[in-house]
Amino acid sequence: MRTTINLPDDLMIRIKKLATATHSTVTALIEETLREGLARRRHRRRASRATLPTYGRQGPFPGVDIDDTASLLDVMGSSR
Repeated sequence: MRTTINLPDDLMIRIKKLATATHSTVTALIEETLREGLARRRHRRRASRATLPTYGRQGPFPGVDIDDTASLLDVMGSSR
């Protein structure tokens, strides 16, 4: 697809120099850079931490380590 974009002169100069140095085209460099940038954004969005809602009390019971499965099972078993 053909399109027109406006780039700052200094950026266009850098792109042309890199294209010449790497035996590539300006179009190929812009396409590659956009693909990499979009992939990084998508990856960052997936990697962001999720905030889980809590109900009732604020956070876990005192002394409960939510990273320790055995202690969680002990607490859950003792509450029955």
